[in-house]
Amino acid sequence: MGLQEPGRVVRDEDWYGRDLSGEVLENVELVDVDLTEAHARGATFTGCTFRGVRFNASTWTECAFTSCRFQRCNLFDAAFERCKLVGSAFDDCRFDLVRVDRGDWSFVTLRRADLGGVRIEGARLREADLTEARARDAVLVGVDLSGAELEHVDFRGADLRGSDLSALDPRAALLDAATVDPAQAAVLVENLGLVVVQA
Repeated sequence: MGLQEPGRVVRDEDWYGRDLSGEVLENVELVDVDLTEAHARGATFTGCTFRGVRFNASTWTECAFTSCRFQRCNLFDAAFERCKLVGSAFDDCRFDLVRVDRGDWSFVTLRRADLGGVRIEGARLREADLTEARARDAVLVGVDLSGAELEHVDFRGADLRGSDLSALDPRAALLDAATVDPAQAAVLVENLGLVVVQA
């Protein structure tokens, strides 16, 4: 596609439904690009910036977005399967109906992100920054949140079963009506400073 040159800026392009499989982009800036219904397998984006990009209904399989920045992007109904987003940061993005199936999202920044209704299953979010994230009614099942920043996170009504909640302080989070399994309940009680003993 001729977009591999580091430092290139791609602006106002219409990539609706485009197949980006195998593409390799490094330090490329995409501004107001339409990636609606785009799809890719094995694409690699390193140090790229996405500003005002529309990812609506796009599908990404085994792709890597490493140390990328997403600003004012719309990810409505986007799907990420076994993708790697280590060290990437999201700022003022829309995540309605986003689906994440496995993959490595460690060290991702999602501060104050509105993740309500997002579905994340089996993914790794180790040491991710979810400070003040709003994940009301979200599904985070089997997610590795070890070492994550979870201060003032909103998990009300969320399904958290099977996720690592060892870094979650229940006193600094909203957890009303959240669903957890017995092992997680014990971890949360211990995080409150109580001692759990067998009857």
